[in-house]
Amino acid sequence: MSTNTAGRTRFVAWRGDDDPDRLEAATITLGVDRLSALGTSRAADYTTSWALETGSGWVTQFLEIGVTGHAWWRHLTLTRDPGGSWTSEVETGGDADLPDPGIVDAASIEGALDCDLALCPVTNTMPILRLGLLDAADSETELVMAWVDLPSLRVIRSDQVYGAVRRFDAEEANAVVRYHSANRSFVADLTVDEDGIVIDYPQLARRIAPSDS
Repeated sequence: MSTNTAGRTRFVAWRGDDDPDRLEAATITLGVDRLSALGTSRAADYTTSWALETGSGWVTQFLEIGVTGHAWWRHLTLTRDPGGSWTSEVETGGDADLPDPGIVDAASIEGALDCDLALCPVTNTMPILRLGLLDAADSETELVMAWVDLPSLRVIRSDQVYGAVRRFDAEEANAVVRYHSANRSFVADLTVDEDGIVIDYPQLARRIAPSDS
């Protein structure tokens, strides 16, 4: 079970499981029913920086992302209004052979509660906490996400299923949550800590040198 208190800040870092050269780091501030976070990612061909803010119930309010490659850059601000509508603002510079950034089909993500940033373990935390998966067992919930591709910053609908495999165990200091991407027929069992933050995401990322501030 989570022991969040308002304003508690965590610093967490991960190394890519699929790509050991990729490094992810985030500073996450956890409230009673919301979070904010700042993060960076370093890959071979580009770097990413982002800022995330949720409202109550860990529902996304905005995600701002900047990506810089070799002689090109992109910026996306993705916003969800209280009525559940998503909008995006984009800027680009240089020449990149990538799909256009921004929301592809706004109607397809209408009502979605969460953003999901590709390769970023932090955006798994919101549905895990909102669905109470640290305390649940044998439960599954279908969700629609506003998924942000990297490095293009294209935003598309992603159908996902979250379920509890093993509730939080104080002795093990972790819980296990099953993530299923309906779009890609991909399934992974995520090991998470007492705050619902990913420790191990098979084929994506593994935590390194975690510390609290």
